[in-house]
Amino acid sequence: MRLHFQETPWDLYLAMGYAVVVAAVLLVLSIGNPLAILVVLFVPGYVLVAALFPGSNAPEKTEIDWIERIALSFGLSIVVVPLLGLLLNFTPLGIRFAPIVTTVTLFTVGVGYAAILRRTQLPPDRRLSLTVNLGPPEWEDSDTVEKGLTVALAACVAIAGGTLAYVVLTPPSGKTLTEFYVLGPGGKASDYPSNLSVNETGSVIVGIASHEATSVMFSVRIDLVGVRIVYNASSGVDETVEVNRTSWTTFNITLANGQNWTRPYAFRIRDAGLWKVEFLLFKDSAISSTYQIVHILIRVT
Repeated sequence: MRLHFQETPWDLYLAMGYAVVVAAVLLVLSIGNPLAILVVLFVPGYVLVAALFPGSNAPEKTEIDWIERIALSFGLSIVVVPLLGLLLNFTPLGIRFAPIVTTVTLFTVGVGYAAILRRTQLPPDRRLSLTVNLGPPEWEDSDTVEKGLTVALAACVAIAGGTLAYVVLTPPSGKTLTEFYVLGPGGKASDYPSNLSVNETGSVIVGIASHEATSVMFSVRIDLVGVRIVYNASSGVDETVEVNRTSWTTFNITLANGQNWTRPYAFRIRDAGLWKVEFLLFKDSAISSTYQIVHILIRVT
């Protein structure tokens, strides 16, 4: 079996289609998927390299070969995707699952379309091409080195396929990776209230992304903690010392594996001073043992 493309950019159509299909699956299920690994680590960089280098490897070496193209695709993807997330942080959308998936997909489709335009403007014989012959190796005509490489390649493919199947099919156990976070009122990992007047309303967004491999009941407790800064003479640094604590409210939420939960929370502080608004997460009604803690520090005048 022979696979070949040159006149029609089937590689770019495949990359863009793959990104769109995987994004649709991610947005419908609202959960990560192993198929998304290529969308993050390879596809955005591949279409960007295709836009920058639309032609085949000409004799004058004005283009790059396939090894360089693939290596650059991984490298640029690792650079581009975090930059897209950073840009999202400065927009009202914030760093959230759906905006990140949508942004990476739109980038891939937009740059892929530009790559198609650039490639189709070249003469057909100068366009990027690839020919792959699929079939059993001619074992009798191979020397010892080629046979050894064939066996090693087959073993690597088998090991990689088995590892992927194990990761996909085996339920995770042991350590879990539930995310507990607080965002500013705009849904970004910034603009937290840090200076308020007495009785002025402050607001944040509390969120949980459960990755517990099963349904879990979480409890979120929000405390107001009065603190003061004390200089520690022995260590030579300032330390934050708790003065008093008041429990404001508690939420109980049951989340399935992969489910997300967010809730806006508004508050007022009645007394001036330095305060810490502390968000405590508990799991399975184990109130005596805090699962995760995040906080914001606010000065009230």
